[in-house]
Amino acid sequence: MKNPAVLVVALVVVLLVAALSIFTVDQRQAALVFQLGEVVSVKREPGLYLKLPVVQNVRYFDTRILTLDSADAERFITSEKKNVLVDYWIKWRIDDVRLYYVSFAGDEIRAENRLQQTINDGMRAEFGKRTVHDVVSGQRDEVMENLRKSADADARRFGVEVLDVRIKRVDLPSEVSESVYRRMEAERKRVANELRSTGTAEAEKIRADADKQREVIIAEAYREAQKIKGEGDGRAAGIYSAAYTKNPEFYAFYRSMEAYKASFGSKSDIMVLQPNSDFFRYMRSRGGK
Repeated sequence: MKNPAVLVVALVVVLLVAALSIFTVDQRQAALVFQLGEVVSVKREPGLYLKLPVVQNVRYFDTRILTLDSADAERFITSEKKNVLVDYWIKWRIDDVRLYYVSFAGDEIRAENRLQQTINDGMRAEFGKRTVHDVVSGQRDEVMENLRKSADADARRFGVEVLDVRIKRVDLPSEVSESVYRRMEAERKRVANELRSTGTAEAEKIRADADKQREVIIAEAYREAQKIKGEGDGRAAGIYSAAYTKNPEFYAFYRSMEAYKASFGSKSDIMVLQPNSDFFRYMRSRGGK
């Protein structure tokens, strides 16, 4: 108490020792306690822990779910001997921290490379047993589940748990895609030509049927017109006959007058007839008849 400097120094030393002896583990982490390079303790539960200062050190590992997304699409061969490009991602996390550290020295990149190799081997086996249709839609879920199980079984040996494997995209290589597109285009053109031919044939059929109906309608109309005309001519003949029967002399006189009017319509008209011709009968009449 008589030397404040000594007290301050002692307090600083105590605080320094306490700081070096205490460490905390977050709920998102797990910690390995090392002593002279050897793992002596694993701390998975969140809280406050003690360690020997200087002699022991702590290293933290993220235990949250991590995502490994393939940077480039991988090429695989199906049972049809066709190349496909596959893009996928993996959900994984550290399960056994000690084993994870022993296997990969705590290097996350090494762990992801190992997972990627495992998934690639599994995909090569799965795709080699299936067709393009199966891996695209038919058995896609089954393929992903098989990949997850096989990858998880292998990763457990290294302290890693594989939670999910998902295939994002399955494409054909560019050279194959171009060939497929050309075949699709040719097929669409063939279908379009067939539809055009069918449409042309239907149009000709409709046009021929319309022409036939037109001819039938015209024929029926002409027949009806001739029928009406015949009926009119018959009625006219009947009227003429009835009129002639009532006064034959007047009817003959009227017809002669009509003939005179038609014959003498122009001064230049010339007729060569005998004087005693019946045409001049009413011109020769006497007594005012």
